[in-house]
Amino acid sequence: MCKSFQIKIIGKVQGVWFRKYTNDKAKELGLFGFVKNQADGSVYVEAESDSETVLQQFIDWLHTGSPLSKVERVNAVGQDCQYFDKFEIR
Repeated sequence: MCKSFQIKIIGKVQGVWFRKYTNDKAKELGLFGFVKNQADGSVYVEAESDSETVLQQFIDWLHTGSPLSKVERVNAVGQDCQYFDKFEIR
């Protein structure tokens, strides 16, 4: 059964390869969705999987992110599945 989250990551998360590392981690975990920068300096992710455990692993990983990032807050909210066919950087 599909589980899906909208996730906002706040902190020093732009200009530190956060989207690339997030994309790599999502693909490693077999997730679907996307990651993109926001105008307010945050990063926005939509991620979905049939495994709530895998999604939780991903959300936990987002608290660390890329080696140069400094994550202050991760807000994850459940949503209806969008049925993405891949994970990508937007």
